[in-house]
Amino acid sequence: MADELILAVIISADIFLASAAYCGSGIRIPPLSVAVIAITGAGVLWLTLSLSALISGVLSPGVCSAAAFVLISITGISTIFRSIVRTVVRTLSEKGDLSLKMGSQGLMLKLYLDDTAADADHSKVLSAPEAAALAAASSFDCAATGLSCGALGLIPWRTGLFAFAAGIIAIALGNFAGKKICALPADLSWVGGVMLIVFAAWQIFG
Repeated sequence: MADELILAVIISADIFLASAAYCGSGIRIPPLSVAVIAITGAGVLWLTLSLSALISGVLSPGVCSAAAFVLISITGISTIFRSIVRTVVRTLSEKGDLSLKMGSQGLMLKLYLDDTAADADHSKVLSAPEAAALAAASSFDCAATGLSCGALGLIPWRTGLFAFAAGIIAIALGNFAGKKICALPADLSWVGGVMLIVFAAWQIFG
């Protein structure tokens, strides 16, 4: 149970930071939108973890363990890279050396660079469809993590349930600490990437 809970907390790190970004920008996340984000992330994690467990059942334990470590580490590294890109873009934008104008196109790219881009109508309220777009963008990490963890013996339904609860709590905490988090000069999404790599190493070598 501890492993499922830890993974759910790690997955919710991005949700926490996204919620903090919305709070810092004065954008409200209504209860329905909170539910959409939490359910989507938990559902994707449960589905991909179940699929990964089926696949790992036909492979040798050694191969599964090695593949799990490599895939989880790659997911963590990609999260760290995204954080670096966001920090660079933010720094250049503040200096006036970079201007991104993508109009109504490239929503996923916008969300890659800025979580608050989901508020497409600038209403300062994240509607359910906008929350679904944010959840879809965030679910890529959930999917990659779920597909990587099938050999670790995690129980999919329990992990999904923990992820749902962790997602709701993460949004609440992000809303509480939003202004302080947004005041920091660098993007902190790299923390989730480091946590994933540590989790992978702990599972395989611990």
